[in-house]
Amino acid sequence: MKKQVFILGLSLLLVFSIAACNGSIQLEIPTNDSASESEQILPESTGREGTLELTSLMSLQDAYISIYENVLPSVVSISVTKTVIGLGFEYPEIPFDYDFNAPSDDEPFEYKESTAGSGFVWDTDGHIITNNHVIESGEVIRVSFADGRSVLAELVGADAASDLAVLKVDLPANSLVPISISDSTKVKVGQIAVAIGNPFQLESSMTTGVISGIGRSLPLASTDGSGLYYSIPDMIQTDAAINPGNSGGVLVDISGGLIGVTTAIESPVRANAGVGYVIPSVIVEKIVPILISDGKFEQPWIGISGRDMIPEYAELMELNLEQGGALVIDVAADSPAEKAGLLGSTIEKTVDGVEVLVGGDVIIAADGIPVNDFEDLVAFLARHTIVGQTITLTIIRDGEEIDLDLILAARPVQQAFEEITEPEEASDGAWFGIYGQDLTIEIAEAMDLPEKTSGVLIEKITVGSPADKAGLRGSYKPIEINGEEVLIGGDIITAVDGSGISEMQDLADIITHSESGTTLSLSILRDGEEIAINITLEERPD
Repeated sequence: MKKQVFILGLSLLLVFSIAACNGSIQLEIPTNDSASESEQILPESTGREGTLELTSLMSLQDAYISIYENVLPSVVSISVTKTVIGLGFEYPEIPFDYDFNAPSDDEPFEYKESTAGSGFVWDTDGHIITNNHVIESGEVIRVSFADGRSVLAELVGADAASDLAVLKVDLPANSLVPISISDSTKVKVGQIAVAIGNPFQLESSMTTGVISGIGRSLPLASTDGSGLYYSIPDMIQTDAAINPGNSGGVLVDISGGLIGVTTAIESPVRANAGVGYVIPSVIVEKIVPILISDGKFEQPWIGISGRDMIPEYAELMELNLEQGGALVIDVAADSPAEKAGLLGSTIEKTVDGVEVLVGGDVIIAADGIPVNDFEDLVAFLARHTIVGQTITLTIIRDGEEIDLDLILAARPVQQAFEEITEPEEASDGAWFGIYGQDLTIEIAEAMDLPEKTSGVLIEKITVGSPADKAGLRGSYKPIEINGEEVLIGGDIITAVDGSGISEMQDLADIITHSESGTTLSLSILRDGEEIAINITLEERPD
């Protein structure tokens, strides 16, 4: 079964369909009118032991009630109104703002859609924290408190790569109750966890569970239509029931301290299936103050690709078979890693019948914190670092342990796709019409191709372009590579008119020197097989 991950912002269109089911459910809740009545529900054979068990349950119940009452004033409901563009003649579901006389069958139309999520009070200055996907593209944002107050909010800052956003409301400081913060790095699997938010627009709902896992990595797609993918590292997994509308809410420990922001679920049915993902408080504490001061957050970047050390690689590199760490495969040009002198892998070996690269530096610690695999390195960056910070990497090179100082830079702004473009002075403005990226070792491996395969992976085809008319295929499958999400599965251009293509610049150079009307013969890898496709370049449309 295909794994599905859902961010938890709730569209009110879904809420109305649920509200149409007006079945009535009555629950009988036992009361604690007297100790003797409570004891009567226990078998006589339980004796004092049974009484003690009941006392423990009552204490646990009182603890849950206390957590809820203490945390609830800090949790808010967030509603967002945005404009949605529809294509074709489809009546929007209510709520809507739409002129039925406006569109024809194939004209786009606009209508208003309301979505809902959760959030929490950060400080007495009026800052409210939620998920970026809750407020993304929002035009009107309203924050409602548990005591009934409802006010408009303005966006202060947001970071899609961490899925965090900061809002601000204008309310007196003494009327705001900031959430208390716990250290998420101390969280353990099995620890009790309590989620409070607004699932399905049911305000002030509480669920309980445990911490199911730590150190998870969560891929998310942007909801703004850009096609960007992000991967949030170091996520906490919980089985506390969270559902659409819980996004931006809180997961707290038994002291009522925030251990994370509820963000997404993994489910085949778009509802709670016992696997929820939470942004840890250590990342929230690092990013939120910068969003408040600067309105944005730049993700720190080393500039390497790599993989986990395994015994097979260690043996090939004549290291202890138990040696862990992050093996550096490639070092990006002009990156912090290159400037610090990190070395990538250059030795080709065969492991399990597959050609791999080994021999590069093995990162075993960062600022003294052990790095047992590549995910540890990603988690270290997410938890502890900012752009401009100097970190010390402990590496193994040629069997010896050495330290390297590295100054972190901002992760390059990654567009959804990089279009193959040509300079304005190109002879006839020849147009190809694809977006793509260089085929890296990691992408080749993910597509079951030899590591040394080179070319340009097509990620997107411009509708109506020469590439579209020639039948070229774009990518469709999102995967995570070194903490980043990329699309794979599309055609790979390996040669043009018999000349090999190793990177996008090679393809761009050919198009630059071609005129509109020129027919090119492309060598394509599709589903692992090589085929030939002819494409006739056209003049770029205005």
